[in-house]
Amino acid sequence: MSDSFPLRRSHPDELIVGLVSVSDRASSGVYQDQGIPALQDWLASALTRPPQVVARLIPDERDGIAATLRELVDEARCDLVLTTGGTGPARRDVTPEATLDVATREMPGFGEQMRQVSLKFVPTAILSRQVAVIRELADHAALIINLPGQPKAIRETLEGLRDEGGAVQVPGIFAAVPYCLDLIGGPYVETHDAVVRAFRPKAARRSG
Repeated sequence: MSDSFPLRRSHPDELIVGLVSVSDRASSGVYQDQGIPALQDWLASALTRPPQVVARLIPDERDGIAATLRELVDEARCDLVLTTGGTGPARRDVTPEATLDVATREMPGFGEQMRQVSLKFVPTAILSRQVAVIRELADHAALIINLPGQPKAIRETLEGLRDEGGAVQVPGIFAAVPYCLDLIGGPYVETHDAVVRAFRPKAARRSG
């Protein structure tokens, strides 16, 4: 992790990722944050090329969350920002509102699909309010996605659900992330199919 902004790619296809864990108690030291380590571990297992990561652990404050997202996109030049926590109906859960504050366009399909995955496990998935947006600058754009707060739920929503034979039953959201990054001018991201298979139309795939 580096705070020397903007971050520089070591390779044209290196993904620059911002990870934001939103929690009053974890940010104040009441307990250890689990969201950022879970995201780092998952990205390390899923991506064929290790990403460059900048992480932030912050409290549930709308203005502070929005400022952090702007910093990661505008200054660090992250291609992808993943947040965890603060997406429920409690009064202190304001991550979706802060995310919409910095958006230029919404991407509602990501939130819809995360709830579809989670509904396979718990009926309270309908209480989740995760959103995804694109933040666009004149010369840069990034995809920002709100994820659940628990490591197990993070993995499930990113990977999707498979049957005993390994066939995908419910697609995870990360299958669509690489092509979305292509479309907004980001690096060409490839994944390990055993974790999650990135989908691209044939015309968008690199030969070889």
